[in-house]
Amino acid sequence: MELSGLNIKFLPGVGEKKAAVLLEELGIESYEDMLYHVPYKYIDRSKIYKISELNNQLPYIQIKAKIRNLQTTGTGNGQRMTAIAYDESGSLKLVWFKGFKYLTHQLDINQEYLIFGQPSLFNNQLNIVHPEIDNFEKVSPLLVGFQAIYPTSEKMKKAFLNSKTISKIQATIFKTLKIKIPETLPFWFIQQHKLLYLHEALYNIHFPKSPEILRKAIYRLKFEELFYIQLNILKLKYKRKTAFKGHVFITIGDYFNTFYKQYIPFDLTNAQKRVIKEIRQDCGSGKQMNRLLQGDVGSGKTLVAIMCMLMALDNCYQTCLMAPTEILATQHYETVNSMLHELGISVALLTGSTRKKEREAIHQGLQDGSLQILIGTHALLEDVVIFKNIGLVIIDEQHRFGVAQRAKLWQKNNIPPHILVMTATPIPRTLAMTLYGDLDVSVIDELPPGRKPITTLHTYDRKRQDIFRFIEKELEKGRQAYIVYPLISESEKFDFRDLEAGFEQINNYFLPKGYKTGILHGKLKPAEKDAEMRRFVNAETKILVATTVIEVGVNVPNASIMVIESAERFGLSQLHQLRGRVGRGADQSYCILMTSYKISNDSRKRIETMTSTNDGFEIAEADLKLRGPGDIEGTQQSGLTCSLKVANLGKDAIILNEASLVANRILEKDPNLQNEENQIFASQIKRLFKTKITWHYIS
Repeated sequence: MELSGLNIKFLPGVGEKKAAVLLEELGIESYEDMLYHVPYKYIDRSKIYKISELNNQLPYIQIKAKIRNLQTTGTGNGQRMTAIAYDESGSLKLVWFKGFKYLTHQLDINQEYLIFGQPSLFNNQLNIVHPEIDNFEKVSPLLVGFQAIYPTSEKMKKAFLNSKTISKIQATIFKTLKIKIPETLPFWFIQQHKLLYLHEALYNIHFPKSPEILRKAIYRLKFEELFYIQLNILKLKYKRKTAFKGHVFITIGDYFNTFYKQYIPFDLTNAQKRVIKEIRQDCGSGKQMNRLLQGDVGSGKTLVAIMCMLMALDNCYQTCLMAPTEILATQHYETVNSMLHELGISVALLTGSTRKKEREAIHQGLQDGSLQILIGTHALLEDVVIFKNIGLVIIDEQHRFGVAQRAKLWQKNNIPPHILVMTATPIPRTLAMTLYGDLDVSVIDELPPGRKPITTLHTYDRKRQDIFRFIEKELEKGRQAYIVYPLISESEKFDFRDLEAGFEQINNYFLPKGYKTGILHGKLKPAEKDAEMRRFVNAETKILVATTVIEVGVNVPNASIMVIESAERFGLSQLHQLRGRVGRGADQSYCILMTSYKISNDSRKRIETMTSTNDGFEIAEADLKLRGPGDIEGTQQSGLTCSLKVANLGKDAIILNEASLVANRILEKDPNLQNEENQIFASQIKRLFKTKITWHYIS
């Protein structure tokens, strides 16, 4: 019996309307979807208190009592219903602000009830506001013991789909099922790892009999979820390593050695040397390289990329570097060209702005092999861009490209080129394992010598004039500043009043002093954005007022101040990326986080994290714990083709590591999952990861 094929609308007590709300709000369509809508907390209802034992310091409690004096008082919005609950030890007041009509018909003065709620004190009298009341004689055994509390929305509550109703729906599913829920793991595997059976685990996650059985149920479901993600992604990695041959870079020749000895502007860090060694081993192995290069802002990823390009050139292969925006591609071109020009290496730039004659020359140079390095934007993906012999593809800020777009580069050669994807967004280890588990990962975890740590300060928006005076002092030294306002939504709808009012205020202060300002936001046309950014890069404007559209990776060494307005509205990852726009030169740089006085606890934690560390990986881990993986930049791109229902990457690193080790052991013996004892694994992977992406290998 396939639980995924049983529509929830046909379950007694649900129906068309509730089913529509469940689908819209939670994506729940089947029995299976509902069973995996797990509680976010549990309340212990195993104890029944006497009223005399209650006080307002207790959490949720329940009493067995009768009620009297049921009455409605007040009018309009001030209307309420009250009653007195009493047992042999005392009495307390019950209060409701809505649902009077329903309560009047349901409550019987002579009946004994199980009353559940949180006691509070009002006018020195103990009461419970909006208690749950059930007829004690008819109360479900499921309401006694550990009660599950489910996440719900306002729309669900209006459709009478509160936590209690969800619990009843779960109970109905178990009553309706005629057989036990089919297993999704082999019997030998369950025995070997001492796991609960699936039916038992699902039942006890909704209706736990004890804390111990609840712990086992949670572990079984989390382990299975993470195990299948790891098994799927590692299976792809095994397949790629056996199925795809790669160009062999045998020679480390004149280009690489001459550049290393004569042209590197500073000594490589030990981290850069380690990463280059890892890439050399990959490219010389005869297998196609598929490597993710992580490095914090300013760690020297571009120099590593250049040295990898020289490896390709020494072995008579062409190479390309693709960046997500024209200004970033242009910056890469200028950097690469200036560093390699004296070696006589031909480098070209291809973007949407490249003129027709230049394009034709580039296309010709690629096809006859005279053009060795091509740098560009999405323009590299066009069918007319044909290489004679491409051996290495480098993709910068890879999360900004769709998987299908990146796949086009894969198809530019009969033998797939080596792939190096780079990101300045530090990825927590647990997220890297689940999103990029099929890639080998290199990390540059130290900054080049001479870089001064950015000083990060927190101040309040009432002290804006003090900040302006501080910026002015830096501008007097010849520096530049960013002032960033929050982006309200993904669709680049932001608060123009904040931005425009802020821009006007900044102009009023700085223009009379001779400092020009620029403004940059998502509503500008690409050409306008590019022109505005170039004016700032060329120091024609001294202050750039912007939303978060300021480009990742754009290098303005002269900019030493980043002011982030309403910093409490940004996530940690975003704050860290914005901070990385400064600190790129030799001068001391500053990041100033401005907030209102009243901010949430989570916002305060984010601000405290930013002011206490510059370590991007530490910040990424903190961000994962605060927000969860769904909000981390790039997580919707690939890897997690099914969303996590039970596990939490911020909290379940130990379980993830266990699941990964187990998956690896199975694949070492049976990489294609063909053995009889592994057939359940194979069928589950097919069911869970339905999207077949043959180009997944270049995630």
